[in-house]
Amino acid sequence: MYVRDTTRLVRQARGRDVRSADGPTSPFARDAAGAGQQGTWEHDSRPERADERIAARLGIEPGAPVMRTSYRFLADGEPIQLSVSYEPLAVTEGTPIEWPEDGEIKGVVARMDAIGVRVDEVVERVSLRSATAEEVEALHLPARTFVHTIERTYTASGTPVETADIVLPGGRYDLVYRLPID
Repeated sequence: MYVRDTTRLVRQARGRDVRSADGPTSPFARDAAGAGQQGTWEHDSRPERADERIAARLGIEPGAPVMRTSYRFLADGEPIQLSVSYEPLAVTEGTPIEWPEDGEIKGVVARMDAIGVRVDEVVERVSLRSATAEEVEALHLPARTFVHTIERTYTASGTPVETADIVLPGGRYDLVYRLPID
């Protein structure tokens, strides 16, 4: 019999990228710290051309240059989240944030603020599906596990500046959304 630690991370969708200098600018690091865990991550960034799906989400032409960064996030050394992020190089190329993990500033909103791009909206589409074989291996999951998927896009004045595909193991996260009522 195998019993996994029941500590759950709470993923706060509102206020994930705080613009203040208090605490880490990485939303994941804040979520892990809130659960009493040390949040770290592995990453790999490379320029590539946007396929039709990513181009549509970013409002750019297919084949336009983007920075693709794949992540594996860990809480106390245990893999807990995967993400693949795409940023249009038309926004970041030649700036100090072109390579997402090369500077001290982490998190999309804080990084965009550093180059004068004010993110003002994030849209997340949440789904549930079976984990792929690659996700089972990367996240150390049992076979036939369900995962939450989040398709996230940050915009600045209606222009997409980042989109990501996020995978979270079902049962390890509480997804919390706070929505203002106008």
